[in-house]
Amino acid sequence: MADQASPASVMRPVQAPPRQLAVPWIAVAALAAVAWAVTIMLARAMRNGPGTMGLALLPFLGLWVVMMAAMMLPSVAPVAVLWTRLITGASAGPGRLLRMSGFLAGYLLAWAVAGTVAFAALAGAGRLLTASPTAAKWLGVAIFTAAGVYQLTPWKDWCLRRCRSPIGALMYYLGFKGRSRDVRVGLHHGATCAGCCWGLMIVLVAVGAMNVAVMAALAVVIFAEKLWRHGKRFGQAVGVLLVATGVLAIWFPWLLPGLHAAAMPAM
Repeated sequence: MADQASPASVMRPVQAPPRQLAVPWIAVAALAAVAWAVTIMLARAMRNGPGTMGLALLPFLGLWVVMMAAMMLPSVAPVAVLWTRLITGASAGPGRLLRMSGFLAGYLLAWAVAGTVAFAALAGAGRLLTASPTAAKWLGVAIFTAAGVYQLTPWKDWCLRRCRSPIGALMYYLGFKGRSRDVRVGLHHGATCAGCCWGLMIVLVAVGAMNVAVMAALAVVIFAEKLWRHGKRFGQAVGVLLVATGVLAIWFPWLLPGLHAAAMPAM
């Protein structure tokens, strides 16, 4: 029962000095900033292109995890801090850093699993573009439309509510035991986030996996959805915009740089 947090230990971290409360926020923000810097550097070196840009699975997953760290950590920071300080009762110093590291490792592991699906989708899209540029264009139209429609579904709302108000889930996680507890909590929350955001992430198949401008825009959308009080309605408005973009892409294929024949590198 030592692994189970008592009510006293749950409340004690709330009384921590402001400087101690700021440390985990700064740590997550710094990690996200480094991930953005690496992502931008790699994008400049590789340039955006269709498909997996010639990457094998393992290098792609490494790139994908860095991208997800850049895009998702700003919006998941409140949950990570809440878990490590308000729920688990982690003290300041190495103990807190270790618990947050475990949580974030599990969170990014969930996105790494999602990255294997993204790799398959990008590889298939690249082959389709080579075989039939017209079919690839319609795939892009379908991607934008599906992404937009998902923003308006009850399934999106279900996942988003758990990302916006995670306290119920975090209280449930108090029953988790063992040394891998923090990793499993991060993995579970990462799976919930993937369920919430997969519709937005598939847009990268249509615009190119290394499209930094779109990555930044999606990161802003995800951040606003989860943390802004009007986030739900904002996400629905984004869904309508995505559907409209899909319709426009029928006549303006340049809206689909990841599935446009002109984007293919010369052989």
